[in-house]
Amino acid sequence: MTINVQDSKSLPLQEKIVHNNKTARAIELIILSFLVSILVYRIISFKDQDQNHNFPWFLAFLCESWFTFIWILSMNIKWNQSYTITYPERLLERVNEFEFPALDIFVTTADPILEPCIITMNTVLSLLAIEYPTNKLALYLSDDACSPLTYYSLVETTKFAKLWVPFCKKYNIQVRAPFRYFTSNSTPLEDDCLEFQHQWKKMKIEVAAQRPFTCDDPNSEFAVFCDVNRSDHQAIIKVISENTDLPIVIYISREKNPKHHHQYKAGAMNVLTRVSGVMTNAPLMLNVDYDMYANNPQVFLHAMCILLVTRMIRIVYIINGLGALQGIFYMGSNSFHRRKVIYGLSPNDKTKSGNIRNEDLHKVFGKSFELRESAAQILSGSNPKKENRTSPSTLIDASIDVAGCSYEYGTDWGKKVGWLYGSTSEDILTGINIHGKGWKSVMCSPEPLAFLGCAPSTFPSSLVQQKRWANGLTEILLSDKNPLLLTMKGNLWFRQALAYYWICLWGTHFLPKLSEMAFIIPVGIFVIYNVYVLWELKRLGVSLRMWWNLQRMGRVIAMTSWFYGFLSMMLKLMGLSKTVFEVTQKEHMSNDGVGYHNDKNVNRFTFDKSPVFVPGVVILLVNMTALVNSVLKLSKVDYSEIWMEVLGLELGEMFCSIWLLLCFWEFLKGLFGNGKHRIPSSSIWKSGVIALFLVCSWKRSSPLL
Repeated sequence: MTINVQDSKSLPLQEKIVHNNKTARAIELIILSFLVSILVYRIISFKDQDQNHNFPWFLAFLCESWFTFIWILSMNIKWNQSYTITYPERLLERVNEFEFPALDIFVTTADPILEPCIITMNTVLSLLAIEYPTNKLALYLSDDACSPLTYYSLVETTKFAKLWVPFCKKYNIQVRAPFRYFTSNSTPLEDDCLEFQHQWKKMKIEVAAQRPFTCDDPNSEFAVFCDVNRSDHQAIIKVISENTDLPIVIYISREKNPKHHHQYKAGAMNVLTRVSGVMTNAPLMLNVDYDMYANNPQVFLHAMCILLVTRMIRIVYIINGLGALQGIFYMGSNSFHRRKVIYGLSPNDKTKSGNIRNEDLHKVFGKSFELRESAAQILSGSNPKKENRTSPSTLIDASIDVAGCSYEYGTDWGKKVGWLYGSTSEDILTGINIHGKGWKSVMCSPEPLAFLGCAPSTFPSSLVQQKRWANGLTEILLSDKNPLLLTMKGNLWFRQALAYYWICLWGTHFLPKLSEMAFIIPVGIFVIYNVYVLWELKRLGVSLRMWWNLQRMGRVIAMTSWFYGFLSMMLKLMGLSKTVFEVTQKEHMSNDGVGYHNDKNVNRFTFDKSPVFVPGVVILLVNMTALVNSVLKLSKVDYSEIWMEVLGLELGEMFCSIWLLLCFWEFLKGLFGNGKHRIPSSSIWKSGVIALFLVCSWKRSSPLL
């Protein structure tokens, strides 16, 4: 059927597609019925247990009650599923470019070694080359390390962008991060025109070019970085590009002082918000981690398909996740926000410029006249046109003022305005506060995916990252932003609150004998659950090997980093420790990737002396002891006895121990490995002492030991 132009203009820019989830719901209900059944079995059978077995039986009941609760939370999230399809081609047909809203882009980095500059700059290039009116964009790079290398890299990247951006747009390049576009296997096709082949080679040579720099020259633009202390320095703000064919590019290193808490990433995001409010004050903001390069050049247009047609929705999260409740969680990166929402506005607030008192603005936003004026414009919806704005380079002094480490004192920054403080998971805390005001969020996953990134380079780095999340999410549960409190006091939906509980909690003879009919319950749970998860993943194109890796890592992470993060939070509450934000190390794989794929140890775990490994080694040693003890018991069995009695000798528990050993197989190899693939002796000794203590403590009450 042919659609004429008039009809095409009436078509929606976005559509919400609801999944038919009946099969998955039925399986989830079956699993839930098994979980409830085993709880009933525990209660009914408790009185029949030997007194010495009461403790492991009760402990198993508590664990299974917890599993049931988590499963109910998981069902709540997955019960209704939907996703949003956007149509940027329709947007371009009916909206002129000058009508597109301005957008401030925030890129954050904290360490040029752990977060390599080459990755950061590729992210910057991919964003500068995005399909969106150039004069509507401003890119801010926050460098929390105050590194001359990062600043130098941004200067050189901006120079190269003057060649790279026109090249991408002229030839409609889809992957606009050079380190992904220029791989060892990428060459111009013979059918490509000679002009493109020439430009392609020119771009690749420019990417490989290196130019020296020095901080020693007092007249150099790098002189401000000379002998700088990354944890104690004045704010540095430099406008690298403006009034060109590129978006505005600005470097920011906020002021640091040991006497003032810098609030980790949340503090950096608030400085970015204030500085951009003074300099460009775009009504929309996008925040991207240093390693999350734009993989789809039309990602901004996809976002506008939602923002320009929806009045009730103020946040757009371009990541996979929830879509049928109040919306996707804010997960810290690749997220579009309306500035007025970050400034604390609620959906029902209809503030007019004449109703905003200067005293109120001073209390909320601070002493800066420029920031108060720009905030009033945003809150009242009277943001001036770009041509009437002051050039960013003339506002550096005012921007340095709002980037000071003491600027927030006596204001609402970090409390009611901006990214909230009080958790190392500042993204979830900020997102739950926004949802608590009644806002909705929308998830959009265009094809190809909007953003791609890098994973932690080592297993210890991955566990550190997971531990930080566990610590931060536990802090949220113990704060005034607890999901249920926001449901009672605010506008957070109850089911959305349960979804937040799910992510915040993301983190013996105890089975019926074979001779009991109840034995079918745990067996049914195990089989149906694993088959169900495998079926779900196969629908997404995930391989059997990946399913098994996810199974293993789910147990390893829960028993190591999440347990350790919870323990750290408890120690903090008792005043015995402080929360420390640890930067996760990522790595940049070489373009050819040859060495990476040929390395036989590439998929092996690496270990260090971090205490986060100790719980995992303890779990391994305890289950090895239990398994050996059970095997010794079986070796003493008189096989002339009834077979059902023989099969009743803790075979279920033995299977659980074997399953855990398989999940912790890399830890077992780590006990006998070499170099970085070996668990340090100090960790083994500590784990051994704890495991021995647990075995001795449980030996009397647990027949398996």
